[in-house]
Amino acid sequence: MTTATTVKTEYEAIIGLETHCQLSTNTKIFSNSSTAFGSDPNTNIDPVCMGLPGVLPVLNQKVLEYAVKAGLALNCQIAKYSKFDRKQYFYPDLPKNYQISQYDLPIAEHGWLEIELVDAEGNPIRKRIGITRLHMEEDAGKLVHAGSDRLSGSSYSLVDYNRAGIPLVEIVSEPDLRSGLEAAEYAEELRRIVRYLGVSDGNMEQGSLRCDVNISVRPVGRKEFGTKVEIKNMNSFSAIQRAIDYEIERQIAAIEAGSCIIQETRLWQEAAQCTSSMRVKEGSSDYRYFPEPDLAPIEVSNEQLEQWRSELPELPAQKRHHYESELGLSAYDARVLTEDRSIAEYFETAIASGANPKAAANWITQDIAAHLNKQKLTITQIALTPTNLADIITRIETGKISNAQAKQKLPDLLSGISPEKAFAGQELITDPSVLEPIVDEVIAANSKELEKYRNGNINLKGFFVGQVLKKTGKRADPKLTNELVEKKLNA
Repeated sequence: MTTATTVKTEYEAIIGLETHCQLSTNTKIFSNSSTAFGSDPNTNIDPVCMGLPGVLPVLNQKVLEYAVKAGLALNCQIAKYSKFDRKQYFYPDLPKNYQISQYDLPIAEHGWLEIELVDAEGNPIRKRIGITRLHMEEDAGKLVHAGSDRLSGSSYSLVDYNRAGIPLVEIVSEPDLRSGLEAAEYAEELRRIVRYLGVSDGNMEQGSLRCDVNISVRPVGRKEFGTKVEIKNMNSFSAIQRAIDYEIERQIAAIEAGSCIIQETRLWQEAAQCTSSMRVKEGSSDYRYFPEPDLAPIEVSNEQLEQWRSELPELPAQKRHHYESELGLSAYDARVLTEDRSIAEYFETAIASGANPKAAANWITQDIAAHLNKQKLTITQIALTPTNLADIITRIETGKISNAQAKQKLPDLLSGISPEKAFAGQELITDPSVLEPIVDEVIAANSKELEKYRNGNINLKGFFVGQVLKKTGKRADPKLTNELVEKKLNA
């Protein structure tokens, strides 16, 4: 959860995001070429994705399924009837010189997702961001600029068509966002959702999730939007936030200087931390859309829709609310635990096995998370099962072992050693009749420290407690040890 910020009070930013999300299918949207990332250039290609004469596209059924599930998870209305369209533009990485997309009849419309922030006082803020539409389309290829040139930085370009025909859904938000922070949080929540669904890996560094920002600025109170500017080339959530914050200030400064904001596409320059003009923005008429003649319209039956709806998992926002309202967790713990579906499932299995929710949350978000970060592992790669974590927590809460003992043994437990074996012969001494003679022995053996304590150096109580723990191999119940030591020292 992040803290909300605002722009200058006399101006208001109007922001919407267009997010391209690559679907995790094994083959492309209209052909059977592989979608594997990192293959040698121009090896995952075929006549269909290359647009060769005489070939016909066939819709990948899994693409439709994933698109509908994403639409349902975003609370969209799923179209009973939709179609594909040709979007015309000419660029070296687009083999057919048109892209198969959806225009006026997309697969999903009129949805929303919820973002969470906190205000300056630390109070939670939940805001609903509208989703205008979600539609299916194919990706273009990739240009690789090479060589060196004094002016442009490259002297020639190579084309890799492996991405041509990769299945995408484009998710267009309503202009409901008001800051870079809100936009970054929206993009993060969107990635959580598609990852929970399993329809996309959401890896921005591999191009699986790409965001274009539309932003304008207007004086507060004015109904009409300002001139919209699009920002491209952002490869992280922090870049989205920084690019928007910069562009807001740039547009405000231009308005106050009496300059004209033009509708254009700009690039985010990471090194310079600024946006720069790329081209004048095209309108929909420039693309000359018309219905794709080689693909039949799409009809989703009620039976198929309900089947896909029934397969949806509980989503991150639902889990956060559940963890906070029913399990009593803090907003921070709920956020960390729901960031990844596998972590949430690990946590839920642990509490289903009897673990106290707060204790399980502490172990997962602190000690186990530290190990995962250090070793660069995911929670599915550790040998400590959630059932064994519940066993450890129960042993601590019933006084069989101490929290310190459990943390000391954590490396062994993470490597797969069972709690029974790890704590064999390590149960805490909780019987006062067993512990009291040991306390007496320690006090008798440290007469000088006893005299100093009774002369006012009460901090030495910790010394005696430590000696008892050392003598028992840390098996003495810490609470009972403290009580007995204090009673004996003050006798």
